[in-house]
Amino acid sequence: MNKHSDILSRGLVEVLPSKKALAALMAKGPIRIYLGVDPTSPFLHLGHAIPLRKLREFQDLGHEVIVLFGTFTALIGDPAGKDKRREPLTPTEVSANMATYTKQAFKVLDAKKTRVLKNGDWLGKLKPEEILRLASHMTVSRLLERDMFQERMKRGGEVWVHEFLYPLLQGYDSVAMDVDAEIGGTDQTFNMLVGRRLQKSYRNREKYVLTVPLLMGLDGRKMSKSYGNTVNLTDLPDDMYGKLMSMNDGLVSQYVELCTTMNQKELSGLSPREAKARVAFSIVEQYHGKLKAAKAEQEFVRVFQKKEAPLKMEEVAVAGKTMPLADLLFASHLTSSKGEARRLVAQHGVKLDGEVQEDPFLRVKLKKGTVIQIGKRRFARAS
Repeated sequence: MNKHSDILSRGLVEVLPSKKALAALMAKGPIRIYLGVDPTSPFLHLGHAIPLRKLREFQDLGHEVIVLFGTFTALIGDPAGKDKRREPLTPTEVSANMATYTKQAFKVLDAKKTRVLKNGDWLGKLKPEEILRLASHMTVSRLLERDMFQERMKRGGEVWVHEFLYPLLQGYDSVAMDVDAEIGGTDQTFNMLVGRRLQKSYRNREKYVLTVPLLMGLDGRKMSKSYGNTVNLTDLPDDMYGKLMSMNDGLVSQYVELCTTMNQKELSGLSPREAKARVAFSIVEQYHGKLKAAKAEQEFVRVFQKKEAPLKMEEVAVAGKTMPLADLLFASHLTSSKGEARRLVAQHGVKLDGEVQEDPFLRVKLKKGTVIQIGKRRFARAS
């Protein structure tokens, strides 16, 4: 298998319209490929890193890579995967998120070989007649084929006109940048194919669409901050390693395929815990280096296998104060609310110096150096 065919094999769901044709085009010389990202939150997780890692492979072969920030489309809100209208972001939110996205994306991509563009630079300048021309390239019946719109209407929900415009505007990005290919998650297939259609209409040439699978969260559900099952690129080494060791056993193969350069055969004969440890080390090494990955592994063994306190933990200024346990946890910012603190205690998720606490209203006075444990992975020391 040659280098161009190989890059189009691992970690991709589809290459449309033809993997063979794209490989042939790549063999002729550098292509221009891009990833479009609406900066809707300040954090990138391992799922976001999948197309970034694939783009890095294209960079290493000498192809031109663009990361496009949807500074205009984020103001509309992508309806993809939503059962109701997405709330648009403000320009201030978009700008703040974009700054953090760029820094995180360069944990994967070569900054010197990456062009960073913003679609507000051209979409914000479109005149009414140009928008009308753009709209003339797509029918309402075609737009209504989107699964999310069908499901929403079946439930009696509304489909808004600006949601119709979203795939057209995103598709126009391909025309504005005159690209050869676009990469994105399977949830973006429709939008990317609209771009392919517009590239043919406006420029009479092909645009290839590469789709990557959506990474499952640590608990087997969709990876989402709201589920608390993400591994963020900004996570500290110990946190990243600990999170990965908590993943469902059945997800190990997917994480090997999509998040590492490992071969599945490397895990042959290993127990689920050993396999997860190998994967966790590989991923932490990618984002933090081999030395920090080794230290994270040692700390995990120390805390979760030997049941010892972490070598390093945050300090909270509560020593000598007397107050109900739930109030103490909230006051020290170890929980987001007193209600959460009470729930954690009720679930036996709080320990003081290794002793499980059962009464959230118990008045406690902590000595300096008392170790407070919240859940399985968070520790703090009273100071």
